[in-house]
Amino acid sequence: MSYFPKGYGGHRRDPERVKRDGWREQGVLAVSADDDRLTWPERELVRQIGEKLYGPRVSEREARRG
Repeated sequence: MSYFPKGYGGHRRDPERVKRDGWREQGVLAVSADDDRLTWPERELVRQIGEKLYGPRVSEREARRG
């Protein structure tokens, strides 16, 4: 098959490009709380926002129990 419908086959964007395009086009931010490009206060802010919106991460719940 030499023809691929849009979204099937062909060139795939790398994950960073998808995140960048999502932010620029739709205002959606996807960031890891462990991203080394962020300073500690920035990573902490991301963690706090994530917990406020979605609750604690599974690894943090387990650490708090034991």
